[in-house]
Amino acid sequence: MKERSGLMGKDLVQLRNIHKSYSGVEVLHGVDLALASGEVLALLGENGAGKSTLVKILAGDIPPTSGTISIDGTELARLDVYQARQLGIRMIFQELNDAPTLTVAENIFLGQLPSSGGFVSWSEMEKKAQEILDRLQVKIPVDAIAGSLRVGERQLLEIARALTQNAKVLVLDEPTAALSSVEVDRLFTVMDQLKAQGVGMIYITHRLDEVARVADRVQVLRDGSSVLTVKNSETDRTALVTAMLGRAAEKNARPETVHTNKPALKLNNLSSRLDYSDVSLHVNEGEVVALFGKIGSGTAEILESIFSLRPFMGGEIEIFGEKFTPKSPAASAEFGIGYLPADRQRLGSFGIRSVAENLAITCWKKMSTLGFVNQQKEFQAFDRWAEALRISSRSGPTQEIATLSGGNQQKVLLARWFEANVRVLLLVEPTRGVDVGARRDIYEIIRRQARESNMAVLVATSDYEEVVLLADRALVMARGKIVKELTGDSVDAQSLVSVSS
Repeated sequence: MKERSGLMGKDLVQLRNIHKSYSGVEVLHGVDLALASGEVLALLGENGAGKSTLVKILAGDIPPTSGTISIDGTELARLDVYQARQLGIRMIFQELNDAPTLTVAENIFLGQLPSSGGFVSWSEMEKKAQEILDRLQVKIPVDAIAGSLRVGERQLLEIARALTQNAKVLVLDEPTAALSSVEVDRLFTVMDQLKAQGVGMIYITHRLDEVARVADRVQVLRDGSSVLTVKNSETDRTALVTAMLGRAAEKNARPETVHTNKPALKLNNLSSRLDYSDVSLHVNEGEVVALFGKIGSGTAEILESIFSLRPFMGGEIEIFGEKFTPKSPAASAEFGIGYLPADRQRLGSFGIRSVAENLAITCWKKMSTLGFVNQQKEFQAFDRWAEALRISSRSGPTQEIATLSGGNQQKVLLARWFEANVRVLLLVEPTRGVDVGARRDIYEIIRRQARESNMAVLVATSDYEEVVLLADRALVMARGKIVKELTGDSVDAQSLVSVSS
């Protein structure tokens, strides 16, 4: 791995011997963390390793049970949110936290609009906003509406807002999860500029290829303890995965290809107004087919059209030889089609409801008597799939789904459609935000269920490793069209990336 140059200087952050307990259960066991000015520290670990707890302590969201915190020379036993902001600590989350109906300038100065004589000084605000964007070398009109921008541009607005508040430390939590490769490169360019200005950054990611591009040092947490802290130049992917898992990972190998010849899903010249055109494909029963392409290539939009979430302008859809006209998501589900969106927390699950309710929701009709859902049947469905899919839920069927790790949440949502016995399953970025170990579980679950139930699976993904490890065939998309079909040993990372570029 190549170590990136930076203007690393004095320590901005020193966390020493941080412990954190909840109801007597310790989740952080004496963790140390240091961050220098002009440095990028990649913080890695599986879901549940303690990364989020540690950075929430740094941001003042939660107090440590014990330990000390030093920020730019100021030592504290704990921080609150106000203190953290005063000391220049800012969090940038993967979920957008902007005001989509306001302008770029208004978003940058949200909560601190410049005023004169009790009135907002719009011209001064736009001038200062332009200065911040120029500092970041970002070309976005200050009067543009935030909601009209691309996801990557809106994420840069959050960084611009942090800089107006004198940010010295940025914590970026999975910032590239919903970005295209062009937007990722742009984000990394901005990070280079921030490093040169002395800003320290903690970069949380599950994408290990990004670590090589962006990090100066790497720290790995496992089960609430720090197990590895090393210069980026002195480690490699294998060592990082071993540290995260506590064991050597199995080598990435292509799964045994399923050969079937009975089409379950067929698209004939499907076209939309803007997103894709003349798309023809088929997925056989028991087969997993990947639609691979950069975000914006049309892969996810095709699946949305099949599930009635997005209109299409021409072409036909067939399910097991029967013409299917999407009318509504409910009608699609009734027809035997299941769908999981990329954003499982916002669009796929009901966070404050139990895992049993989230799993059984597609089957409430058959679990009901006189309009009342039989909770015992919900629990039985959960027990059935919890064992089959190795779902880890401390409180069993009653635990809120939002409190599970990302991998376990995704297993619950997959079980939702398995319980409904769907014939066609549509998955968008199925392991987004899921750690290395859980990914392999999910791939094996999808393939096994497809084979055992003759279910056809169509996956839209921008992750080439996902395609290699999951799909029987790959259809590569670029600019709204299928440009190549890859099968067998030709489904490899180099072919996928080169064809889609």
